[in-house]
Amino acid sequence: MDRIIDIVLPAIPQTLVMVIASTIIALAIGIPLGIILTTTRPGGLTESTKIYSALDGIINVLRSFPFVILMIVVFPLSRLIVGKSYGTAAMIIPLSLSAAPFVARLMEGYFIQVDQGVIEAAKSMGSTKGEIIFKVLIPEAMPMIVAGITMTVINVIGYSAMAGVMGGGGLGDIANRYGYQRNEPLILWSAVIVIIILVQIVQFIGNKIADKIDKR
Repeated sequence: MDRIIDIVLPAIPQTLVMVIASTIIALAIGIPLGIILTTTRPGGLTESTKIYSALDGIINVLRSFPFVILMIVVFPLSRLIVGKSYGTAAMIIPLSLSAAPFVARLMEGYFIQVDQGVIEAAKSMGSTKGEIIFKVLIPEAMPMIVAGITMTVINVIGYSAMAGVMGGGGLGDIANRYGYQRNEPLILWSAVIVIIILVQIVQFIGNKIADKIDKR
């Protein structure tokens, strides 16, 4: 048991660093993209077919990449930014680029579900487009946004395990090196259980926050 703890425990912070950093970057990119998609789509606040079509196409292409292939393609970028293509810091780049279009598409879906009557009421009161976005659109969609962030974190946790197998460290690396390559099932299942616990904690916190801010 002590050996399992000594091996698995140090991998948890590596996984958390990958997940937290990648999620923050993905949200910082994905939420603004979701807003742009929503406002430039047909019938949007700043309708622009060219911008929407171009952005929609780019996001569709990025979302079509299997994560393992995306990691390989992005290795040169990781090497350029971090100085190497392996390790926890390097894997944050492909994790972020994989999650960002996912976030953008989620946010677009949430924003277009906001009651148009509320938006029209804001327009009739003379609200600017910026005010509609930040004082109406985002607050009205906030429970769904929280659910989307929760979903993103859970997906990134899963991706981080794959990143670990490709040299990113963390629980995925432990499960692969010890559980698979060295045929130590106890360590494998210990890593799996920790990942499951992390997912359950994230889901629980996300549900609680979403329920608390949901005024419906």
